[in-house]
Order: sequence, then C-alpha cells, then structure tokens
Amino acid sequence: MAAIEIDGLTKRFNDIVAVDNLTLQIEEGEIFGFLGPNGAGKSTTIDILLDFIRPTDGTVTVLGHNAQTEGEAVRRRTGVLPDAYHVYDRLTGLQHLQFVLEMKGVDENPMALLERVRIADAADRKAGGYSKGMRQRLVLAMALVGDPDLLVLDEPSTGLDPNGAREMREIIREENNRGTTVFFSSHVMEQVEAVCDRVAIINRGQLVAVDTIDGLRDATETGETLYIYVSEIENGIVEQVSELDGVGSATIDDGRLRVTVDGVSKFAVLHAIDANVVPIQDFSVAKSSLEDLFVRYTNDEQGVTI
Repeated sequence: MAAIEIDGLTKRFNDIVAVDNLTLQIEEGEIFGFLGPNGAGKSTTIDILLDFIRPTDGTVTVLGHNAQTEGEAVRRRTGVLPDAYHVYDRLTGLQHLQFVLEMKGVDENPMALLERVRIADAADRKAGGYSKGMRQRLVLAMALVGDPDLLVLDEPSTGLDPNGAREMREIIREENNRGTTVFFSSHVMEQVEAVCDRVAIINRGQLVAVDTIDGLRDATETGETLYIYVSEIENGIVEQVSELDGVGSATIDDGRLRVTVDGVSKFAVLHAIDANVVPIQDFSVAKSSLEDLFVRYTNDEQGVTI
C-alpha cells in the first residue's frame, strides 16, 4: 500500500497557483526526497498532507486516510519536524517529552525517545541552552511520540554543522529501519542524496521529475564529466573537442581531457572524439551530483518534464 497518494492536487491562492495538478505516490517504507526551489510548492503540499490547508482541487490520501476528511486520523499516525519549530527555553528536554506524551495520551518512556535522537544526556538541561542541532533533535523526539508510521521532515538539516547533519542522517535511517516511511523536504542536496531512496523535483508547482537519483541521471543522459586519457595532447585539441556535438565544455586537467556532456550520451561523445579528433586510450566518468540534476531539472530554459 502507498503511504502517500497525491492525485491531481492543485492549490490556488487568489491568482497564484502554488501547486499545479500534482500527482505523486510514495510507497510504504521509503525515504522519499521532495525537492524544489523556493516558492515551488513544497510547503504548500506538506500543509495539505497534514490538513493544515485545503486544496483547490485533487485528492490526497495518507496512510489510507483521506487527508481532508480524516485529517485527525492522519495526524495521529504522522510525526512532523517542521521547518519553523519552537522549543520552550525554560523547560528541560525531558519536560518537553513529558508534555507531549500527556497531550497525546501515550504511555512511552520519554528517556527512550531522547536516546533515539541521541540527547538523553541533556534530558535535565533547559532547552534554552541547547545547540541548534540538539533543538532539532528534541523536536524530532517529540514527533516520534506514539511511534508514527510516517515522518514528515521539512528541512531537517538546515543550519546544522557537518557533524549535526551526519547525526540527523543516521537517525533518519534508524527510524526508517524501524519501519517508518520518511517524507523528506530539503534544500541540502548532499543530505537528500545520502539518505533518499527516490526523489521528486517540483518547479513552479509542477512535478518535473520523480525517480531514483541514478534514474534521473540516466533519464537526462547529461551532466556527466568525462576524464579522457590520450597519448598526446596537441595544440588545438581543446578547440576541436569543444566543437563536437554534445560537448558542453572541454579543458585540460592534469594531463587529461576534461569534457562535460550536454544533450547526448557520453558514449556518443567518446566515439566522436576517438573517430574525429584523437584516439582514446582510456577514460573515467564523474557522475553528476543531485545538485547538478536539480539545477538541470529546474532550469526554465530546459523545460524538462516527465
């Protein structure tokens, strides 16, 4: 069963179309990345999933419940780490968890929850003295109350130092290994690439790509960088390679040709260089990062769709 099913979702705010006919499915047990530029419609979509706002058109089903008619049932089974979160400076970490447990009527060990997010040693410290990363993990512990089937994480790594970001990734994987589906919205491409099974990219409210990261690379057949070894780099070789179809740029890098591929497969470029410029002795490929793919898919001039 799908954890989230979005069908024809549209949301308008007067003359502004925030989400435009979005259709998307997230399977149970996935860590799913939801990406897009500022203003692309990510936060609006999340707010509709949680029934904080209502759609103009379309349907959203979360964990088998209609998000608009059964919003309370959805929220009971969903833990949320919002982008704009707040903790109470004068309360300890343990008091935060005790408060949420009481509000939800759940009988759980608050220290066990703090251990899951690795701040149990700060349980009796006031949250006002917590670092940003500790505050984020405290709010995540509060989201884990009730053992949710779905975690919605909105920018969970923003503002964290490398150690904090790594710890957050590890916690996300651990929760996923416990059987929790994770819906993960972020601007930090490295974090998404490190933990997500699949990603969706939206731009101006429309879905422009959804696949594994390797699938996105294969679909574009571009963005790769070739390092090509030849017997001798003669004068004019860079200019000759640059003029070939499918070559975005060509330079000399540490005695090798560094060639970016643009619009064709890498094998077509390699064949053209070998046949028309210089025999190739060997080559290696540096795959495009998720950030490269994100820029490519959200470039208005490219107009990539699925």
